[in-house]
Amino acid sequence: MGSEAATTGEVAPKGLPMTGVRVIDVGTFLAGPYAASILGEFGAEVLKVEHPIAGDPMRRFGTATKRHDASLAWLSEGRNKKSVTIDLRQPRGVELFVRLVAKSDVLVENFRPGTMEEWGLGWKVLSEANPGLVMLRVSGYGQTGPYRRRSGFAHIAHAVGGLSYLAGFPGETPVVPGTAPLGDYMSSLYGAIGVMLALRHKEKTGEGQIVDIGIYEAVFRQMDEMAAAYALFGKVREREGSGTVIAVPHGHFRTQDGKWVAIACTTDKMFERLTEAMERPELCSSGLYGEQGKRLAARDEVNRIVIEWVGSLTRDQVMDRCIAAEVPIGKLNSIADVFEDAHYSAREVLARVQEEGLGEVVVPGVVPKLSETPGRVSNLGPPLGNATYEVMRELLDLTAGQIAELRQHKII
Repeated sequence: MGSEAATTGEVAPKGLPMTGVRVIDVGTFLAGPYAASILGEFGAEVLKVEHPIAGDPMRRFGTATKRHDASLAWLSEGRNKKSVTIDLRQPRGVELFVRLVAKSDVLVENFRPGTMEEWGLGWKVLSEANPGLVMLRVSGYGQTGPYRRRSGFAHIAHAVGGLSYLAGFPGETPVVPGTAPLGDYMSSLYGAIGVMLALRHKEKTGEGQIVDIGIYEAVFRQMDEMAAAYALFGKVREREGSGTVIAVPHGHFRTQDGKWVAIACTTDKMFERLTEAMERPELCSSGLYGEQGKRLAARDEVNRIVIEWVGSLTRDQVMDRCIAAEVPIGKLNSIADVFEDAHYSAREVLARVQEEGLGEVVVPGVVPKLSETPGRVSNLGPPLGNATYEVMRELLDLTAGQIAELRQHKII
C-alpha cells in the first residue's frame, strides 16, 4: 500500500493478504477495534494507540487475569496488535499522532461523532497529512443524522436495529438476544469489508476515503425480508419464541437427559425424514401432517408429538437417529460442549495461545479460512505501551532523549 514497509517489531509473514498495510486503532472497547484485529489476523501491522495511563477500558472489561492490564476479553479481542501510548488531549500528542497517520494506511476510531474534530484530528487534518488515508468511523448512529451525537452501545443497537424486538416469546417482555455484543462484532465485520473496499479504490486512484458505520445499521442489515414485507403488506414480525410462524416443527426441544437440540423442518421432505427417524411414517400422510399447510394449522399438536418423542430419548440418541435420516438437527451447545466437540477441534475453531504468566489461553480462532494465505493469531492483547519506544524510535525517528522527555511530560 502507500505506507512505508512495516519496520517495528515482528513483521507479518510474507504472503498474507494484508501484509504491508499499517493500521492505527485509536478506538476503545470492541466496535471498530475488532475490525483492526481481523486485518491483523491476515498480516496487517496494527498499532493500538492508547492513553498512557489507563489505556483502552477494554483491558479491564470482563474476567480479570493475573496481568493487571489484561482481562480475558482484552487478551482475546486485542489480538495481533502492538500498543503505543499517546495522549491525544495534549498538543504534542496530537502532533505525534498526525505524523503516525501520515505513515499509515488505515485509521480506526469509534468515538462519538465530533470527538476527533474537537481534538484537532478530524478528517480534514488527517487527509491533508495523508491523502490516501482510509478512515473507519464506527459509532452508535453514524456520522450524520439527528441521532449522531447519542451514545451508542451494542445493547442499544440491538434495540434500535430491530433485533431485540424479535427476541423472546409471544406477548412477553423482549429479551436480550444473547449476552454477547453482537452489534459490535457485526459493525466491525462490515468495517473490515469497508476498509478492504476502500483500499482497493486507493490502489486504483491513490485516494483515501471515510468508511462510516452506525452499529444499529449493521444490526438492521441482518433483518432479512422484514423491510420489504412491511413496505408491501404492512406486516410486522413479532416474537416467535424458539420457533417460527412459517414452519413446524422448527424449534428447540428438550431431551430425556435434560439437554437440548434444535430441529428445523422447513419443507415437507424434511418432515418426512423426521417421521422416518421417529418411526412414525403415518404422520407425513396427506391425511395428517404431510403438507406444510396442515402442519401449520395443527402447530400445537405437531409440536406436542415431537416434544414427546425427543423427551423420550437422550440427546445422543435423538442426534444419531436424526442424522441418520438426514434431518437438520444440532445440539444447543454450551461453551463446555464446544470444548468437547470434535468438529470444533477438527476445524481449529479454538485457538490455543501461550501467554507469559498465564499459560495456555484459548480464544476463538481465525475466520474466514483461506486455503493459500490463512490468517493467524500472532499475539494476544498486548501489555500497555509495549511498542511505544520502538514506534517512536524506528517509525517517527525520535531520539532516546526526545522519547524520555515525552515520557516525562506523560505525552506517551
